[in-house]
Amino acid sequence: LQLVESGGGLVEPGGSLRLSCAALGFTLDAYAIGWYRQAPGKEREGASCISRSGTITNYIDSVKGRFTISRDNAKNTVYLQMNSLKPEDTAIYYCAALSRCSASAPLYWGQGTQVTVSS
Repeated sequence: LQLVESGGGLVEPGGSLRLSCAALGFTLDAYAIGWYRQAPGKEREGASCISRSGTITNYIDSVKGRFTISRDNAKNTVYLQMNSLKPEDTAIYYCAALSRCSASAPLYWGQGTQVTVSS
């Protein structure tokens, strides 16, 4: 069972990126999916989560209105559209599979993708 993130990179402040999280070896629609991030010298934090059906989403305050999480269960993929990026969004971004968004700990983790916001 594997989660694979892609779409990270270097972007200028105010720019956009779309991260993808693909599942290999299992069906993604059996899980809620969270996007987590860890900035240098900081603890990992949950940034956003989407329910199994996609009808429920949540975001931390610092990304509300700028990030959008979505899922395409037919493609077995979850996305994180990140707009109006700020230098403080610089982090390694991980996707994770959970039983539900309120679960205390993810079941599976991806390997992470680096997002750097800098001019």
